[in-house]
Amino acid sequence: MILCIETATEICSAALCSREKVISLRQSDEGKSHATLLTVFIDELLREQNIKAGELEAVAVGKGPGSFTGLRIGVAVAKGLAYGSGIPLIGIDSLTSLFHGFTESDEGKKFVEPGTIFCPMIDAKRMEAYYCLFNSSGDKLSEISAGVIENESFSAIGNEKRIIFLGGGSGKFESVIRHPGAVFISNFKLSASFLRVPAFKALKNNIFENTITFEPFYLKDFIATKPGKKII
Repeated sequence: MILCIETATEICSAALCSREKVISLRQSDEGKSHATLLTVFIDELLREQNIKAGELEAVAVGKGPGSFTGLRIGVAVAKGLAYGSGIPLIGIDSLTSLFHGFTESDEGKKFVEPGTIFCPMIDAKRMEAYYCLFNSSGDKLSEISAGVIENESFSAIGNEKRIIFLGGGSGKFESVIRHPGAVFISNFKLSASFLRVPAFKALKNNIFENTITFEPFYLKDFIATKPGKKII
């Protein structure tokens, strides 16, 4: 089993996952409660399954981008567990987690077809968002970016393409983005359970983080501009 931790947004969550399914999940959307709730959630999950941290295959954490404070808390707890228990540490970017969580959901499976583009979004405050483009196979079509979202954002993508904008950060841009193929799924929020597939893939390929030097992926040193390069 892998313990998954996600604190990049207002959702504080932890999940115990096997290769096949999410075994147990704890989460709260109260906001600003990560420091109080996260270790409680983890303790409850381990006790519920009668397992010790050292018996886990790994601990996986959403490394960002997202809330600076939330990420610091989640990564610190994950590093402490991994180091103290002698188990591998896996870091997964939160936009990849959103993609996998959505495309494996009953709602998301309906959109998985060749040619469809997925754009997970996390709110970066004001009119900015963290985002990344994926094809239906989960391959990244762009780098993870941060910027101001305007009417012409994503206009470099052909009008015949369907783009699924998803995640808690996508709702506020529904009246802004003018792409004719845009579909908005704004009620789909980040969860630790979404880490399951990419975390086990990383485990299989021995892709681990250094428990001493690993830091969150803040993506904070950016110039907020609309996407301008041809990406498709």
